[in-house]
Amino acid sequence: MYRSIYSLKRIFILVFCLCIGLAPGAVAAVSSAEFIRDMAGRHGFDRAELEQLLAGAAVSEAILSAISKPAERRLRWHEYRAIFIKEARIKRGVEFWRANRATLQAAQARFGVPAEIITAIIGVETFYGRIAGRHRVLDALHTLAFHYPRRAGFFRGELEQFLLMTREQGLDPRALQGSYAGAMGMPQFIASSYRHYAVDFDADGRIDIWNNPVDVIGSVANYLAAHGWQPQRPVIARAEITGQRYKHLIGKGLKPDTAAATLRIAGVSSGALYAPDEKLRLFEFELADKKEYWLAHHNFYVITRYNHSALYALAVHQLARAIKARLPDP
Repeated sequence: MYRSIYSLKRIFILVFCLCIGLAPGAVAAVSSAEFIRDMAGRHGFDRAELEQLLAGAAVSEAILSAISKPAERRLRWHEYRAIFIKEARIKRGVEFWRANRATLQAAQARFGVPAEIITAIIGVETFYGRIAGRHRVLDALHTLAFHYPRRAGFFRGELEQFLLMTREQGLDPRALQGSYAGAMGMPQFIASSYRHYAVDFDADGRIDIWNNPVDVIGSVANYLAAHGWQPQRPVIARAEITGQRYKHLIGKGLKPDTAAATLRIAGVSSGALYAPDEKLRLFEFELADKKEYWLAHHNFYVITRYNHSALYALAVHQLARAIKARLPDP
């Protein structure tokens, strides 16, 4: 459906361009030309070099198709869980923990984020670097910045950040690969996240989130800490439901917004420990033949700042617990 609409849009733009005397593709070229002028004016990029760089970027129909139907919109919890809570990923997570035990402990001590959460995020994101993306980041960001009107502003911002990042770090913007949305490396940072949260955790003078697990671990921990991780606090716990009064508490948001007293009145109970004034969030997740209910704390919300999906955050939580259970002496 999206492809059909996108194709019709391109036909309309082509006809419009011909009617007013512009060459086909001029609308996109004007947009990229404005971007280039802005980058030259505000950041001192060489205009000719940037024109050449963007002229070599491909427009990918595969990327446009992928971004229009993310997995979180298509899968129920039991389907999503089956992708990530698997023996192979748990085993690899245990291996990653053991190989990087000292670094994980250092990151936990410095940032307050549990080692198992850091490990699980890297596992969910890229299977510990095995699945880090097959698209050229330049192509992805160019495609979405100039050919995806719905979020063009966001991705032009990311293209700006990407060009600044590669210049600052001495990286070739043509060489880096990542996801269809331009996320990079083992932790799948977009360019703005790299520039704001990636850290040189081994102090070797460069920030390598592609091949250096020390920097990856420190960067993930720093990201979560910067988004408000609360040390020694829970993430999420199973809830029991009585009656039907709970239904109005289940919404589409992610941020904890419901008082514990309100939950009790609505027939929601849990063995979770929470402060009397703490706000929680009730989630309903679909299994193959039933539904299950969970009460989320603030730290669950922090995980959704990494990926704005409750399915994602619950997968991280459960993978973290499964990995830690295999390590009697973490």
